[in-house]
This record gives sequence, structure tokens and C-alpha cells, in this order.
Amino acid sequence: MRPWTAVPPQQGRRFVITGANGGVGFQVARILGSRGAEVVLACRSLEKGEAAARQVPGYDAGRVVVRRLDVADLASVRAFADALLSEYDGLDVLVNNAGVLGAPYALTADGVETHFATNHLGHFALTNLLLPRIRDRVVVTSSREHRRGSDIDLDDLAWERRPYKPFAAYAQSKLADLLFMSELQRRLAAAGSDVRAVGAHPGASSTNITSGTGHPIITWIGYHGQRLVAMPAWRGALCTVYAATMDIPGDTYIGPHGRWELHGWPSAARRSAAARDTGLARRLWEVSEKMSGVTFPSL
Repeated sequence: MRPWTAVPPQQGRRFVITGANGGVGFQVARILGSRGAEVVLACRSLEKGEAAARQVPGYDAGRVVVRRLDVADLASVRAFADALLSEYDGLDVLVNNAGVLGAPYALTADGVETHFATNHLGHFALTNLLLPRIRDRVVVTSSREHRRGSDIDLDDLAWERRPYKPFAAYAQSKLADLLFMSELQRRLAAAGSDVRAVGAHPGASSTNITSGTGHPIITWIGYHGQRLVAMPAWRGALCTVYAATMDIPGDTYIGPHGRWELHGWPSAARRSAAARDTGLARRLWEVSEKMSGVTFPSL
């Protein structure tokens, strides 16, 4: 029996998954498609997205579609949200999966550092734009590396006053994801909404996430190292699928059950003290609203 057969049937439920043309996001789409879900693959490249979609169960039945989204570009985020809201009357689950790791220093078209823009800010904007039409939950993808991001500087997110460290920027963006998840859940609860915000991380999963480092040696080590010690991507994806489909409370964080949360089956994951800092979460939310121009909607 395949492990994902334990996932409840998902017929009639619509999922939007960012960055679903490869890695964990693609495996999440495949698992959900195999359980009968309608899946929207939100991808930067339509060509790669279509190639991936053809491998997702349900594609031939019209249950799998591809739409263009570059989460690092706020104009693209708004265009995607507008198009989605005009096309569908609602969606059940938004899976904020797209991410980058170890990218060289660069600012996006919006003047935002690449890790923060891709891993957090674009998803912050997308979530709030779609929230009035989300029926069930928002899944935020973080990382066990968020524990290394406790020195996040909300006054220098562009790294203008500090020496740039790409892996530190990644860790801080993943801390931002967990702070966003918790603050979103608090705001949903205060608004009396039944929508929940939950999170997941895939542990050590074999993907191509290090392909954007711009450093051939680091990319090579990351690619081959993952294949030596990491789980297959589909096993890491089970943590996200669990968070997206199981009956768990808001502000739940799921990761592999094994030692150091590197390998294993979905279980409750640990988060750092910084990730539980409600004051920091509120300040991050305020900064994110200002940077994105998107606020928490009326529900």
C-alpha cells in the first residue's frame, strides 16, 4: 500500500500550490491529484508547469491546470490573484510552497531581497489577496533552518547595512514564514473565521532547491549530497499533504518525526523561541503590509 493512500479522499476540493513544477510542490500535487483533488499548479514557467501537470493524476480529466505566478514579483502576484478570483468562486487550500535557497545577493523588481521576496513576502501578499475566497486553510512551508534566523533585522531586510549571507537570509525568511503563520491564525481567530493557518517542513528531502545558488561547487554538493542522505521528495511532501488535509488545529506545525526532524513520517514539529515571539510576529506583519501594499482583508 502506498503511504499516500492514507490521505482522505479529496474529490471536490480545490488546492492551489505555488512552485509546483518540481521538488516537494510537484510531489504534493501528485499525491493530492491521486486522491481526487482539483489542483492549480502556480508556476513561474508555464512550459515547466505544463510538463509537470501532465504527470499529475487527474490531468486528463481536467482536474489539473497550470497558471503563471512569480511569487518574487508583486505585480505577478496581484495578476495571478485577480485571474484566479475571476475564474473560480473559491478554493479550499492554498499551499505556499515556492522557495529559493542560497541565492546570490539580488533585489527583485520591487526592491526586495530575493529570499525574503520569494519565501515570505510574495506568499504574504498572495494569501491576503485570496483569503476571502479560501474555504479551509492556508499551508505555509518553513524549514528546520528557521532556528538559525533568530537575528532577523526588520529594519534591514535588504541587507544594506550587513554583510550579505545567503544561507542566513534563507533562515530568516523561513523564520518569517512561521511568524506569518502564527499571526495569520491569530487574526483569523479574532475575525471569527473558520479558516486555519498551518505550517509544514519537509525535513531533508531530495530536491533541486540548491540549483539557484549561482555557485557551481555549492550547487554540486547540494545536489549530490541530498541524494546521498535525504529522503525522496515524495516522503518530504507527505508533511505538507498532512498539514493540508488532516483535521489539525490552526497554528500547527508539521515535520518529519525522526531525529533532528531530518527524516520520517509527519508529526508535530518544534519551532524556535523566536518563532513564538508574538511581538516580533506583529512587527513583521506591519512591515510586510507596508512592503507589499496588501493588508488583512475583511472576512
